[in-house]
Amino acid sequence: MNIGHRLILCLILLAAVVLSGCAGFHFLEHWGWFDAFYMTLTTMTTIGYGEIHPLSHAGRIFNSFLIVFAVFSGGFTIATVTQALLQFEFGKAFGRRRMERELAKLSGHYIICGAGRVGRTVARELRARGQNVVFIEKDAGRAEWAANEKIPVILGNASSEDCLKHARIDTAKGFVAAVSSDPENLYIVLTARGFRSDLKIIARASEEEATSKLLRAGASEVLSPYFFVGSRIAQLLLRPNVLDFIDAAFGTDRLDVEIGEVRIEPKSLLVGKKLGDAAIRQQADAIILGVKPAEGTLLFNPVPETVIRANDTLIVIGADTQLKRLETLASATAQSGSFR
Repeated sequence: MNIGHRLILCLILLAAVVLSGCAGFHFLEHWGWFDAFYMTLTTMTTIGYGEIHPLSHAGRIFNSFLIVFAVFSGGFTIATVTQALLQFEFGKAFGRRRMERELAKLSGHYIICGAGRVGRTVARELRARGQNVVFIEKDAGRAEWAANEKIPVILGNASSEDCLKHARIDTAKGFVAAVSSDPENLYIVLTARGFRSDLKIIARASEEEATSKLLRAGASEVLSPYFFVGSRIAQLLLRPNVLDFIDAAFGTDRLDVEIGEVRIEPKSLLVGKKLGDAAIRQQADAIILGVKPAEGTLLFNPVPETVIRANDTLIVIGADTQLKRLETLASATAQSGSFR
């Protein structure tokens, strides 16, 4: 029997003792209902005010049994409530310790500031792809949602340096400022950028004029939910079939297709090869959509003569297994394997 069922049983026992006591004194001693209720309460609480009216022999026998049952039910209730409080406190303490251990081990994770609708969606998408996520949220209700989802959460202001240190911003892979207030996001971005100049920071903007300010504050990218909603509505009107394809491939009920990126390591056997010579399509069966050099602009739909260089990033589309094969191919070196 869990603690919740035991608490319900306690309430039933106490109610049964009170009702039995009232009924016994009323029908055996012919007392009024209030006097019977008052006598029952004084008996259950062992206050010892004495008898309201003289008790008959039958009344004293009944009261003796009432005392025994009252003491038993009261003791059981006190023990159960004490156990519930201890479990609650221990649960919170162990939960905090577990979260602290998880935070201490984190590296290469994503910090999300704000557990609202946008932040939750980001967290679901990242976790669905096997990424570690940490929330910073100042609202206790939203922080509780994150805790219930088994996501480490820090209750506090995301613009606080202590909170950012606690979230291990020094080892984070990415940072998302997704609170609903543009001024708060601006201050959060400024604080986060002060910690690390190389951190990728994505910020949410509600107002159009906030975009440029967030970029100047240090955001790598700024996105507006309202802009995307408006753009999607226009695309649904103008290009519905294109969006149907995108939703089928990448939506909630998506096909086994995704767009990914594969970084070419300096020692990779692909370095110096042409896209056509590398036979990437034949070995990995993935379609290359673009090449992003370490320095320079993205090259869309590259020709087969494009040379693969160290630290290039290939933008590819394919199934998850195809992307993994391409990652294996890109990481192959002279010592680890051969290139055909």
